[in-house]
Amino acid sequence: MKKRTPLLVAAGAALTVGAVAPLAHAAPPPRAPHDFVALSSVDPSIIQDMRYTKKINFVGARIDGYKQPVCILTDSAAEALHRAQEKLLPRGYSLKVYDCYRPQRAVDHFVRWAEDLKDNRMKEEFYPRVAKERLFADGYISEKSGHSRGSTLDVTIVKLHSPASKHGPARPAGPCYAAQDERRPDDSVDMGTGFDCFDTLSHTDNPQIQGIQKANRNILRSALSAEGFVNLPEEWWHFTYKPEKYPDTYFDFPVAKKSVAGR
Repeated sequence: MKKRTPLLVAAGAALTVGAVAPLAHAAPPPRAPHDFVALSSVDPSIIQDMRYTKKINFVGARIDGYKQPVCILTDSAAEALHRAQEKLLPRGYSLKVYDCYRPQRAVDHFVRWAEDLKDNRMKEEFYPRVAKERLFADGYISEKSGHSRGSTLDVTIVKLHSPASKHGPARPAGPCYAAQDERRPDDSVDMGTGFDCFDTLSHTDNPQIQGIQKANRNILRSALSAEGFVNLPEEWWHFTYKPEKYPDTYFDFPVAKKSVAGR
């Protein structure tokens, strides 16, 4: 009969044959600070069309860190946006957000995409007149984003009672600076370009933007500036609430309801 090798056990220790060391539990995902909120908890009437949870964006893929299509902001920014919405609704308009808080991992995803010069699947729609190798130098992509601080958002306005547009392959999407009926369908008012259009026509005060397009940009900007938001001159859709609560902090918790649940 084969002899068994004796088990050596330290004094006071218990050992069961076949026992396996307990598995280490994965660390829970980071959560937002207590003063971050879901916009819908402050104003559910503001439309949310969160583009980075979909493939309808300049990358052409869902972006890292966007687990759910939920707008998250600092509470002061969300409350200011609510005040702007209250003034726009009687005028027949509603705000619509495309992006709000953006985790650092999403910004990192943008950087990796921009460095891959072979990936130009969305060029004809979002940056047809810009060489991809110029995206960093021209300021369209950077390694940090104000969105990660929680008080910046991308926003437009929609006319109330206008028919909702369906996003998708119903027709080929023309260049983002084309006439509104040639661009990807969007129920936003005509701003002269689509959202995330990497082109000088996206500059808020570009002199080539006139008529109803200029008037629409001014409606959006005046409504938000009256509540403390400052527009980024290069992007008609980009606004930051001032003063920021976290001017020097770039967060990386995921965009998900549980990141702000119970807060």
